[in-house]
Amino acid sequence: MPSWIELADVPRSVRPNRPPAVALPLTVDFVFAQIDIVLPCLDEAPALPWVLSRIPLGACAMVVDNGSTDGSAGIARNLGAHVVRCPQRGYGAACVAGLTMASAELVAFCDCDASIDPSEVVRMALPIWRGRADLVVGRRRPVSWRAWPLHARIANRGLARLTRRRTGVGLADIGPIRVARREALLALPVRDRRCGYPLETVVRAAEAGWRIVQQDVAYLPRAGESKVTGTVRGTWRAATDMWTILAE
Repeated sequence: MPSWIELADVPRSVRPNRPPAVALPLTVDFVFAQIDIVLPCLDEAPALPWVLSRIPLGACAMVVDNGSTDGSAGIARNLGAHVVRCPQRGYGAACVAGLTMASAELVAFCDCDASIDPSEVVRMALPIWRGRADLVVGRRRPVSWRAWPLHARIANRGLARLTRRRTGVGLADIGPIRVARREALLALPVRDRRCGYPLETVVRAAEAGWRIVQQDVAYLPRAGESKVTGTVRGTWRAATDMWTILAE
């Protein structure tokens, strides 16, 4: 299965406005690492070409189609990704479907809307591979005000504060990119199948005594229309899912 797609092979009509694909330098530690990158996907046709062009060498892109109607699954398949079908709607449901089908030692979860560069998983996986962390969570650093609307930042800040009180882990963001070992993730009792999945993963990991660290990642304006952070209603729905978990 090809794991590297040159952007030059992608029709210009579906290319998002992003930097071109580049060959990424790999450290000696990562050459022998295996990692599956789970990409929950719901109508992300405009973003997929760039996202898949940024998959690191040696990694497997697992696009989890969560009921797309814009041909996302076909685009991902044609670009060499492994496509997993998930008929149950919900971000968490898509993450679980991808995790269940993964086979690599390490699994990363990354948004599929081109707001996060999947090549970041190389750097994020190294603390785990070197035995210094069990879960690495990305901290979004927006490159422009358009990348992260104010209402979403405010909601995230409040959730991060409550998460620190609940877990004792000094996180400033419940980021949309995370890396951990597959077997350990499968053993976590995470029940949420909607927007609360990332937060509950952190909560359950903290309860299990995992070493959790955070790394900064660039946060770009997404390709296409946002289903969550782009609207106050979507942000409120996601925040409600997460507050429910913290209130348990």
